[in-house]
Amino acid sequence: MESSLQKKLIKALQGDIPLEKEPFREIAEKLGLSQEELLAKIKGLKEQGILRRLGAVLYHRQAGFVANAMVAWKVQDEKADSTGELFASFSEASHVYRRPAYPEWPYNLYTMIHGTSRKDCESTIENMARKAGLNDYKILYSTREFKKTSMQYYPDNHDSGT
Repeated sequence: MESSLQKKLIKALQGDIPLEKEPFREIAEKLGLSQEELLAKIKGLKEQGILRRLGAVLYHRQAGFVANAMVAWKVQDEKADSTGELFASFSEASHVYRRPAYPEWPYNLYTMIHGTSRKDCESTIENMARKAGLNDYKILYSTREFKKTSMQYYPDNHDSGT
């Protein structure tokens, strides 16, 4: 794919994607492509390692999830992957990831849990702990949500070939 088209495509994807049944169709039309061509080009960027992933930003509070808890779990290393898969199966968990543990902070698996109340989050966390057979974890509640923005690789004032 030519560099100019790559930049145009990345610029089109870096902001909000339209909330509609076929969001990529509108982007494709703006780039003079069919939806199928656009999706093939996105796949090509991913295969080339230029694009790592497309991700959604969930505005939890606007969606009614006013209680949000980061849970740090102490999980045996050999069980971390299977436990992570178990935790990812919970619809209340938007993020599940592994980080190194340290002597002063022995937690190595993290989940972001969303609920309509702290009690709701705690019920989910207790269920997760029971299913995973874990009892060593810390619950860290969100107290403030900072502005969430998409990554901007080619801001409007940057010469992006458009």
